[in-house]
Amino acid sequence: MNTLDQLKQFTKVVADSGDFATLKEYAPQDATTNPSLILAATKIERYGNLLEQAVSENKNSGLTGAALIDKITDRLLILFGTEILKIVPGRVSTETDARLAFDTAGVVQKGRDLIAAL
Repeated sequence: MNTLDQLKQFTKVVADSGDFATLKEYAPQDATTNPSLILAATKIERYGNLLEQAVSENKNSGLTGAALIDKITDRLLILFGTEILKIVPGRVSTETDARLAFDTAGVVQKGRDLIAAL
């Protein structure tokens, strides 16, 4: 039995990653990710399709500049989170916007906006 398997006997393992292959390999109970990890994952060729999808879905949104980037980023986080949920049996936590770290009402509104966008 390796160290990870021994650890799993006493606690839940939570992965902090945007790389699906890593999640499959280590089989954590729960997962968390953030925009920095997702950005790194989009540079991996096999995940580029998710970035392309997020851009494609928003190219006719009428948004420009920072608003368009925010919209694409939000969609990308949803796409990655959805894929992670297919791998991880437990919960998936995704940090959406570090600027909202101390803004409870802002975080709740961001969550509502993301759900409405689905």
